[in-house]
Amino acid sequence: MGSRSVGTGARTVAELVQDRWGDHRPGLWFEERTLTHHEVAAGAAARAALLADLLPPGAEPHVGVLLDNTPEYPLWLSAAALAGAAVAGINPTRRGPELARDILHTECRVLVTERAHLPLLDGLRLPWGSPRASAAERGGVRLLVTDTEAYGQLLAPYADARPEPTRAAPESRLLLYFTSGSTGAPKAAICSQGRLAAAGRSLVGHFGVRADDVHYICMPMFHGNAVIADWAPALAAGAGVALRRRFSASGFLTDVRAYGATYFTYVGRAVQYILATPARADDRDNPLRTGFGTEAGAVDAAAFEERFGVRLVEGYGSSEGGAAIQRTPGTPKGAIGRAAPGDDLAVVDPASRAECPAAAFAADGRLLNGREAIGELVNRGPNPFEGYWRNEAAEAARQRDGWYWTGDLFYRDTEGFLYFAGRTDDRLRVDSENLAAAVIENILARYEGADAVAVYAVPDPVAGDQVMATVAGSFDPLAFEAFLRAQPDLGTKMAPRFIRIVDRMPVTATNKIHRVGLRREGFRCADPVWWRPAGESAYRRLDEADLAELMERYRARGREELLTR
Repeated sequence: MGSRSVGTGARTVAELVQDRWGDHRPGLWFEERTLTHHEVAAGAAARAALLADLLPPGAEPHVGVLLDNTPEYPLWLSAAALAGAAVAGINPTRRGPELARDILHTECRVLVTERAHLPLLDGLRLPWGSPRASAAERGGVRLLVTDTEAYGQLLAPYADARPEPTRAAPESRLLLYFTSGSTGAPKAAICSQGRLAAAGRSLVGHFGVRADDVHYICMPMFHGNAVIADWAPALAAGAGVALRRRFSASGFLTDVRAYGATYFTYVGRAVQYILATPARADDRDNPLRTGFGTEAGAVDAAAFEERFGVRLVEGYGSSEGGAAIQRTPGTPKGAIGRAAPGDDLAVVDPASRAECPAAAFAADGRLLNGREAIGELVNRGPNPFEGYWRNEAAEAARQRDGWYWTGDLFYRDTEGFLYFAGRTDDRLRVDSENLAAAVIENILARYEGADAVAVYAVPDPVAGDQVMATVAGSFDPLAFEAFLRAQPDLGTKMAPRFIRIVDRMPVTATNKIHRVGLRREGFRCADPVWWRPAGESAYRRLDEADLAELMERYRARGREELLTR
């Protein structure tokens, strides 16, 4: 299907883990705990040996990891690499049947978690098995709870294990990480050891990562961003990593200084949250050289560099690996960059497959022709997309007619520089979480006042999207808030920011919901709109003063034109 295969000379992540055996420099920091590189390699070897004994014969070697950013996360990534197994990153913001579905779909026979996340598993219909069962008795999902005495007892017999990388090949699956799409249910994208190791080495070269660097991992490790863009280059260079259990804007600079962090990654609104903390005279007194991520926005990136003296490098790489954009010298303000070497990227109209015209800009940098210039980013050349786990239909939709369709909206200037504009109709990205509209619709459809529901993205004033829903029927804001609180499978990012109330749902000539029209009108429509301002839990009517304030926020960051895409 046009994808690039892993090269014959590619290294594996297992070999990179073995490289750290005998390296007694500090290599992993977490709260008050420090591990050397050697201790990490030894811990990974012990877990790999345990895993080999836990997996039933013939089972897919898949490990679900439902953890915050604790040392166990990189230890299990490394262990899976040594064992020739794959880690499925389980998202703790998922709930109920959706969470169970993620574990079952990826065929995890071992689930690694911690006591803090055990309540998420209560009541799930999962076939639990015992980790102490004999080979003949093994069945179901074996649960390992890392911060318990029983876990330490399970690991103890494997304390003398050494890292042995021969079970893995470059093409061995290592990551199954979820990304949402038009089918509603998240898809598990596959990343091999060779691709992850190559990505790490590429970033080492791009950013000049050294063995004495420290990578600060504050983004969740169940996301590809933290693993591919932060952990992998540190491993490839022999650099250290410092973990933050969960992102904290107020703790960011304290951590950076305490760990001597030189590099970090970010997604979505993380940069804005850091900028919202009180400024101090010594903000520039920090060891950071680079921040690498996406969706910070040009205004906030400039403000971050001015305040902290740290350059943010915006990049783009589809989660599945099918397209990449690199920032190069001369990249204009607001642009991501140009296509990476080997990629033939184009911005096209999905209906006609014709390239969209180049963007036109006002003197102040505003996009003037968004309706014509914004289209879907495609890669028309070979690419390293490795497919989705057990989802041939989604693979065919992603890579069709010889092109890789990213599902992301971009526009392009006359010099070939690409600018991110958002997601296509069926996908939303809220505070760095990929969400599927269909999943949210299915939940909101339970609201007794709703005759019909449509969910779609509207641009966030700073980065990414916000959730908007149109509801045909009756609406009581207090009853709706109570309804949302009662839904066990409503993820923390799924609650709509805006609710449009209509008598009848607008439809197309083929009687489908007219999503393009709804998204284009957004919250600037003739129908009543209720909204929940950031930081508030209650819905209230969006009035003219609210709308004027919102529009000023979009204008201040050059995103007003995106509201009409």
